[in-house]
Amino acid sequence: MAHDQLAALRHDGSSIVREWRPLYEKRKKIARKALEVIRSGFRVFMGSGCSEPQHLAQSLEERLPNLSDVEILDILSVGKPRFTEGGYDQCRLKSFFVASATREAVAEGRADYTPINLSDIPGLFRSGAMPIDVALIQVSPPDDHGFCSYGIAVDTVKSAAETARHLIAQVNPRMPRTLGDSFIHVSHIDTFVEHEEELLEFGLPVMNQIAVDIGKHVAGLVEDGSTIRVGVGSISTAALYALEGKKDLGVHADMLTDAYLHLVNKGVITNARKSLHPGKIIASFCLGSRELYDFVHNNPMVALYPIDYTNNYLVISENDRMVTINSGLEVDLSGQVCADSLGYEIYSGVGGTIDFLRGAKGSRGGKTIMVLPSSTMDASKSRIVPALTEGAGVVTTRGGVEYVVTEYGVAGLQGKSLRERALALISIAHPDFREQLMEAAHQINYLEKDARRSATSRAIYPHDWEYYQTFIGPGRVFFRPARSTDGRTVKEFFYSLPRDEAYFRFLSLMKVFPYYDVEAMVSLDYHMEMCILGFAGEMGSERIISLAHYHLDDETMAAEVDFVVHPDYTRNGIATSMVRHIAEKGKQRGIKTIVSYTGNEGVFGVFRSLDYVMESSLSVGVYEIRVRLDQPKHLNT
Repeated sequence: MAHDQLAALRHDGSSIVREWRPLYEKRKKIARKALEVIRSGFRVFMGSGCSEPQHLAQSLEERLPNLSDVEILDILSVGKPRFTEGGYDQCRLKSFFVASATREAVAEGRADYTPINLSDIPGLFRSGAMPIDVALIQVSPPDDHGFCSYGIAVDTVKSAAETARHLIAQVNPRMPRTLGDSFIHVSHIDTFVEHEEELLEFGLPVMNQIAVDIGKHVAGLVEDGSTIRVGVGSISTAALYALEGKKDLGVHADMLTDAYLHLVNKGVITNARKSLHPGKIIASFCLGSRELYDFVHNNPMVALYPIDYTNNYLVISENDRMVTINSGLEVDLSGQVCADSLGYEIYSGVGGTIDFLRGAKGSRGGKTIMVLPSSTMDASKSRIVPALTEGAGVVTTRGGVEYVVTEYGVAGLQGKSLRERALALISIAHPDFREQLMEAAHQINYLEKDARRSATSRAIYPHDWEYYQTFIGPGRVFFRPARSTDGRTVKEFFYSLPRDEAYFRFLSLMKVFPYYDVEAMVSLDYHMEMCILGFAGEMGSERIISLAHYHLDDETMAAEVDFVVHPDYTRNGIATSMVRHIAEKGKQRGIKTIVSYTGNEGVFGVFRSLDYVMESSLSVGVYEIRVRLDQPKHLNT
């Protein structure tokens, strides 16, 4: 029955709601009869993902031989490949996101891909730019008031259902009743096809060690109380699992998976500190297992909304500390990210990447994180490249991403120049490709022709040297090894020191620290040289307050140590903490002796605090301090 005819039956605005059962019974049909409404040339929307109405899809396959030129729309095909094989010449699939079920067909030209932000799809339907003749969807059985739930996929299904000229719903008792903006009354559905079947399930991707390592780095960027959203793939999934140690995370996402459920079960996701929809997981569709579907069923903790709400960047930005984590396929040295294609071959889609990137950018304390392995699976090609492969789509522009993460670490790009970006990205590239990337960066003038090149391009950043410690003065301080991109920040730190501090700590009359000296200090092999920086302040606006450096003599295995703490933060134990850390980590690496030269007796306490024998001597006003890491104090008492 057409909707205008239906409206005529509404005598008092509520009678049809009260009398929905006779209407429901009248509109029930078997699938074959229901699909007779489809004619040649029609555009048919198919509820996709794990919500695909499989029984209706199979019935459509049987009807297609009697039709021609049928266009089938879906967002994501999860089940077996449909409508893309050689036997379906009567139709053509048009997908808004490419997955394994349709990737080959799109590559061979047997199916179409439409690049679009997920948030923009409902507008195509509502504006009439892409009118839908028939929508095939799957819903839960009606409740006592005659409302069916869209279940595990509200996304674009709601807008398709509300704008289609004819709406056919497969009523499946196995479909969860999800809450939120997820209901449709039976009076708005033209035909019901009752059929019970298992919902499609989407298993968690296999997480290899690279994915796990990337996840650990991502965890260091996510603060307690953040609201999170991740994309698809093993690396994004690993990033979620790596958040097990966090507290009171919230969720505002387009897609809900079993990885989120894992964090709910661990007590990590509570949504207690969300600034928008506190206490609730907000999502648009589910891709997961039956366990996930059972979890969302009638659960007040979960609310599903249409994609043009969940992915509206203005809505997203209302979540404080919004963190979005997306997978990339390639990143060039300027920070452009390709996430949907391998050259000209479409691999996935734009999806919700830009929607959430814009939202997180506008969020107070928000972060945008791009994750990818440093190389291809066979290690034959770097995924950090001088320029994107020909045909690659720029999903995220140079100005979009704040952090890029590989298994080798984190590159912060926000506010960085092209030179600084190139250095940062090369530092987290696979060591086998760093020399090539450095050479390419020189050729395209991202780096100066005469710039000092590190002879340690294969050096692996030592994450095990990172640590946090809380002090009375500055509060929580993050200590980490210097990176090649820290030159400007280190220089600013030196300039902030008073003259006497620089003199006594570094025994130098030089009050200007030339570019090449600072570059030498941060261009490390992390073995012969090590530089530890102490950072205080909020993430993203932190500043250096301390520095410790050593140079190792590989013949004597003696490390000469210098350190400096900004005078605003002295007498808090910061210098002692850094030197103690160098002593313990250095000892593990075979360092036998720590040596320091100073004209200031005040630093003796730092070395005396160590658990090893200390010796000192004075010559021409300069003290030589030697700490024997192979001689613990207790052996000499």
